[in-house]
Amino acid sequence: MAILEIYTFPEPILRRKTSAVTVFDQELAVTVESMLQTMYVSIGIGLAAIQTGILKRIVVIDLKSGEEDVSLREPHVFINPKIVEQSGTTVSEEGCLSVIEFRGEIERAEKIIVEYQDVSGKTQEMAAEDMMSICLQHEIDHLNGVLFIDHLPLLKQKMVKKRLTKLAKAEA
Repeated sequence: MAILEIYTFPEPILRRKTSAVTVFDQELAVTVESMLQTMYVSIGIGLAAIQTGILKRIVVIDLKSGEEDVSLREPHVFINPKIVEQSGTTVSEEGCLSVIEFRGEIERAEKIIVEYQDVSGKTQEMAAEDMMSICLQHEIDHLNGVLFIDHLPLLKQKMVKKRLTKLAKAEA
């Protein structure tokens, strides 16, 4: 297991679409464990493989990521996730490990049902609401090359992207 590099906006790889996982082996299990450790070290609650340069449909989420007592953590792994049902709307403030120094109010579905495979390849289904629903939608967007800032009104989107690009150039 290794701590992976997290790519940040405007890195082009974040706009790529990912491909389905078809091999469920020890390499996948190691990748998932590395993603979880990277998320914990980065103090995030979700991470998509694409954020680490891995072009596969893998998402890890732990809404209790920040817990000091690691026994309280509740890691979830979603391989090839897809939203099959959604209802309602909710607005919440989102941030992202790949979009540093910006948070924004984003509208998403309030409740979703997601189909996915676990790390052994078994098909699963989860009904999610509240923060888990928001986090899943955010991370699944990443798998499709979409960032949360893409959901902002167009004018605000342009201003934020311009500011973030300037910040990235200044840090380079």
